[in-house]
Amino acid sequence: MPVLAGPLVTLRPLERADAPALVAAAADGRLWALPFTVVPSAATIGDYLERALRGQAEGTVIPFAVTLTTSGTVVGSTRLWKIDREHRKLEIGHTWYASTWQRTGVNTEAKYLLLEYAFEVLGCVRVQFTTDVLNERSRQAILRLGAVEEGVIRNERIMPDGRKRTSVRFSIIDDEWPRTRQRLQARLRDAG
Repeated sequence: MPVLAGPLVTLRPLERADAPALVAAAADGRLWALPFTVVPSAATIGDYLERALRGQAEGTVIPFAVTLTTSGTVVGSTRLWKIDREHRKLEIGHTWYASTWQRTGVNTEAKYLLLEYAFEVLGCVRVQFTTDVLNERSRQAILRLGAVEEGVIRNERIMPDGRKRTSVRFSIIDDEWPRTRQRLQARLRDAG
């Protein structure tokens, strides 16, 4: 399992022992109550971790704890998932951050590290992102990364409350990565 480190955040392998730290991070904003994403609470953290680690064992998921590089404090989680080695593609998702760390450099640096790993280490030709059509902040953040909106997927999944979620799909392909990498590096320099 890779460890992806930058000046602000380090993405390290997710572990069962992270349960209390993840719940504490999610409590910053009561993120489990958001209607358009799945963030663990004290009641759901066991299933959340089990699903991530099962996917890791199957080779289709690489789950990370997002930590502050200087302190090691857990501020969120993210995953590379839907890993398809034959077709050299994957999805970045299951991403969430404590409210305190939203709209900071955390997301930009974490996504840069994940994209760099996907394109330059795994040799991906496609990295996709999917978000709830209702999650306007997430949609805007994905576009700021340099991803291209591809379309709307109706009834793409069933949410924990039973709602049929309509999602928006975005992607970055290998031909776009050099330009996207430069743009993200510039954003990180300007923020740093």
